[in-house]
Amino acid sequence: MTFRTKAVLRATTLLCAGTAALAVGAQEADFDFDVDFTGAEAITLDDIEIYSYEEAVLQALGVSTVTEEQLEKTPVANDISEVVRKMPGVNLTGTSATGQRGNQRQIDIRGMGPENTLILIDGKPVMSRNSVRMGRSGERDTRGDSNWVPAEMIERIEVIRGPAAARYGSGAAGGVVNIVTKAPEVETVDINLRYNAPQSSDEGGDRRVNLLWAKPLGDQFSFRLTGGWNRSDADAPDINAEAVEDGDPVPAGMEGVENKDVSLRLSWTPDDMHRLDVDVSKSRQSNIYAGDRQLNSTSDTTEALAEEGAETNRMERLTLALTHRGTYDFGRSNSYVQWEKTDNSRYAEGLAGGGEGRITDALDWVTIHHETLSAKSEWILSGQILGRDATHTFGGELRHERLEDAVNNQSALAIDGGTAVALDAGDRQSVTEQTLTSLYAESNILWGEALEIAPSIRVDHAESFGLNLSAALNMTYMIDTNWTAKFGVARAFKAPNLYQVNPDYVYTTNGNGCPYPYYRNGPCYVLGNEDLDPETSINTEVGLAYDGDSGLRASATVFYNDYRDKIQAGTEQVGTVGCTVRGNPGSCRLYRWDNVPKARVAGIEGNVAAPLGDRVEASANFTYMLLSEQEIRTDAGVDGNGVYQKAKTLKIPLSLVPDYTINASLDWRVTDRLTLIPSLTHYGRIQAAAHNAQSGYDFEDTDERDPYTVGNLAARYELNDTVSLSGGVTNLFSTQVMRSGEGANTFNEPGRAWYAGLSATF
Repeated sequence: MTFRTKAVLRATTLLCAGTAALAVGAQEADFDFDVDFTGAEAITLDDIEIYSYEEAVLQALGVSTVTEEQLEKTPVANDISEVVRKMPGVNLTGTSATGQRGNQRQIDIRGMGPENTLILIDGKPVMSRNSVRMGRSGERDTRGDSNWVPAEMIERIEVIRGPAAARYGSGAAGGVVNIVTKAPEVETVDINLRYNAPQSSDEGGDRRVNLLWAKPLGDQFSFRLTGGWNRSDADAPDINAEAVEDGDPVPAGMEGVENKDVSLRLSWTPDDMHRLDVDVSKSRQSNIYAGDRQLNSTSDTTEALAEEGAETNRMERLTLALTHRGTYDFGRSNSYVQWEKTDNSRYAEGLAGGGEGRITDALDWVTIHHETLSAKSEWILSGQILGRDATHTFGGELRHERLEDAVNNQSALAIDGGTAVALDAGDRQSVTEQTLTSLYAESNILWGEALEIAPSIRVDHAESFGLNLSAALNMTYMIDTNWTAKFGVARAFKAPNLYQVNPDYVYTTNGNGCPYPYYRNGPCYVLGNEDLDPETSINTEVGLAYDGDSGLRASATVFYNDYRDKIQAGTEQVGTVGCTVRGNPGSCRLYRWDNVPKARVAGIEGNVAAPLGDRVEASANFTYMLLSEQEIRTDAGVDGNGVYQKAKTLKIPLSLVPDYTINASLDWRVTDRLTLIPSLTHYGRIQAAAHNAQSGYDFEDTDERDPYTVGNLAARYELNDTVSLSGGVTNLFSTQVMRSGEGANTFNEPGRAWYAGLSATF
């Protein structure tokens, strides 16, 4: 029996066990189907409302919503990823399985990695992280794009996983996080203050203040103005000193971040049919350096910068957007055009060898410019198909990216001979562009009284890879008034990013980073590849949900993603070129970014919520990863010691996420004004990769990260109808986990901290 077959059988067994548990819970809830299944009486169901395709998708099992109320009760210290990570199927991890840049953790949905999580703000894509250089194993020195909106300015966060996310196009193979901002329709002033103090003096604290002011201007016009400031201090440079042996480089703790945000929305509603919004936003996000670098090498310069807590990089993001929403007799429309510009300024970093990703001694500021023009028009129409009532959605989308980087394609290359690739730094282009155009059609069909079917098809085109066809089918079947079964399958994709398709972007190593079997037998170059195929994934899920009359709600979902053509720095040599090796004529090995044949992810996720009396509600969710692996193929050849090595195929984790994660909480309304929320998260073992995807070699004595539990206690007190206080303790039991940089110990888990906040709405 293959591992894949065993994984699917195991998932099915777990799903059946979960279904049985739900059935027991339903019996304990003492509900009554009120249907005679043995007689001839027909089952009578409540009316089923027809939704648009997107509304139907948002009813799927693979969708969770973080509400404004949840954000108020359990506020985040800095980044909304702190609360999104507590949704089923979600964790935080670095952009690659190497663990490099480990503390720069981002939202990872169903183990597909942060690069396969699409971040939206009010339905519009956020692409700022694409301005950050991508290292050979896919790592980026970026916090991601989940921290551009202050948490108090958010109405809700939609977390969409699996087949339900495929409709959003490139970058959504893992899932989508849509941050929906507040849009008050009456005059409103919101003021929010927050302070977070860690128990350990080695850890950085947080403080935040933000403001929202919304006001109608007559019958047709209104505006919304927001502003925010947030600062998280950096950890001490030596916070992880006890986690490593004497004399070894000390991995950095969590770097600090300072956010300054301002946005303005002007709205015009000339009549009941049309609404026009003009949005302008400006954000500045800068770091407070704690010593982080891509590899282990340090220098006097980096150590001095860490001691100083200097600013070593900043992201400045500007967006302009125009949105139109229409409501007509025949349907609805939603259209927008958005221009997003990100200036990524930072101290120059080493581009080759052991100093790659480490700030250079020169301390020169360099800037990479990234622009995205995105536009979309979507129309929702009522109608019929095959005689069935249906709602149809038709749309088109455009996404144009432009990257200007004259910095990271300038690796020093001593070339003697010619080649088809412009290896001379002076001949390389600094601008890379890519345009994606898309057309899609979707339907939500009421097929009988109990079955809803939502098929979709999408065609995308880019000059780099031509046409890509995506399709999805989501189905919902109401078994009875309490039980619902859901199924989804979709083909999702991700276009190559602008570093991967740029033939003038070159990664250089002098030998230690040469792929198997050429360790210390370089130099070796990894070149961009204009002929990359898009990454694709066939995502499948099946699940069961229960919504009881007593308030008990539960669900369980099995998912399996067949991930094809993942883009990875190649380990199979594509050629050589004459070059100078340590002052002597020699031969340099050439590699390219390439499509890895396959990877696989499988797991089971679920949640349960139930009232425990009139004032207490309990909820819990879990994620269990059954499978997470990708295959890497290597060459055969003679290594640096003159020994012939056979070709081999390696299997490594797709991303460093726990084997399982459990989140649980109680919402206890102690009085009409006081609410207490105790909660915990338990993380299972994080397995370390046995092989290095960057080089193709085996690791020696890699360490796993042991399971651990983080408990929290939050409180919210409403002084009156307009002012509320919040406070609590995070990591109540102070389960502080240090980063050693070895194996899976790639990030810090902060210890105990206290926080307090004030919110006022007028």
